Amino acid sequence: MTVGTYESNLTGAGLRVGIVQARFNADVGHGLLSACLAELKHLGVSDEDVLHVTVPGALEIPLALQKMAETQQFDALVALGAVIRGETYHFELVSNESGAGITRIGLDYGIAIANAVLTTENDEQAEARMAEKGAEAARCAVEMANLLIALEELQAEED
Repeated sequence: MTVGTYESNLTGAGLRVGIVQARFNADVGHGLLSACLAELKHLGVSDEDVLHVTVPGALEIPLALQKMAETQQFDALVALGAVIRGETYHFELVSNESGAGITRIGLDYGIAIANAVLTTENDEQAEARMAEKGAEAARCAVEMANLLIALEELQAEED
């Protein structure tokens, strides 16, 4: 194998992206989605190549991602939502289990998943982060999809 460098590729043309958005903390979710869709369009992802679905909350995101991954119709997936700390342990449970599930789906199916499920102390922190995190999720999804495609092509060349 030759030692080389792969340059990041943020070209979204031709990529198919699935987005799963939690409806809980809806205002933040809408802000994340708006920023994500705008950035995907800026990167060249066609509206026709994006599927957006919603689920009740962050704990339901991994199952929807899994079903999308199983179709093998997507180059990347995006998880959007907000878990805002309350007065009980529930915040830790939802944050940890949602994050672990999202990571597991990516690894199990070999698909890029941008995790933009915010975990914040309060509404103000979530609102302050939603636009940048939504756009960042789009960039991450496109960059990682292109990287995985390039690595698959490299593997095919070596076989």
